[in-house]
Amino acid sequence: MASGDGGLRARSATWADLTAVAETISLAFHGDPTWSRAFPDPVRRQAQYSVFWTFMIAGALRYPWVLMTDGCEAAAVWIPPGGTELAEEDEARLGPLLEQLVGGRADEVSELLERVEAAHPRDEPHYYLSLLGTHPDHTGRGIGMALLAESLSRIDRERMPAYLESSNPANNHRYQRYGFEAIGEFYPPGSDTPVTTMWRHAGSTPV
Repeated sequence: MASGDGGLRARSATWADLTAVAETISLAFHGDPTWSRAFPDPVRRQAQYSVFWTFMIAGALRYPWVLMTDGCEAAAVWIPPGGTELAEEDEARLGPLLEQLVGGRADEVSELLERVEAAHPRDEPHYYLSLLGTHPDHTGRGIGMALLAESLSRIDRERMPAYLESSNPANNHRYQRYGFEAIGEFYPPGSDTPVTTMWRHAGSTPV
């Protein structure tokens, strides 16, 4: 499928793409104010991210809604209406995985995930943008936003709304340009940087 941005190509990721998608997301989120606080050691962070995001993205690959550019310059991890981020059997593995990765800080990361879950709207079926990232080697070219636009064009064809959490306030205006509106916020444990929850009504026109 073409994104409409000068012929940029995008496709659904397969299991063979899991490592590449996890690498793009891990590198894209290295300095994210929410997730870098959850994994605060910059030396160990990429190794920790690799395990954590691979686990989470593998859960999303149960659906055909992990979208990527052909070279995985950018990736968007969506959960479709009625879907879950993790299979039930993987939910039970998450706690021990966090203990393995961050030891005594596992409870704080778990609390962050619980706050993410608590903020999630439940009243209306929607697509959930769990993760969106551009590989650092390809930033500044609009690839991530072009992938978002392609994702939303597919969702609009289904006449469905979309939801996301913006873990970096610097990105809020980018999402607003594509029709997302802030509907609330919450704070990660010990942080004074809010996570903004954002909703896009079905068929919203980009600004």
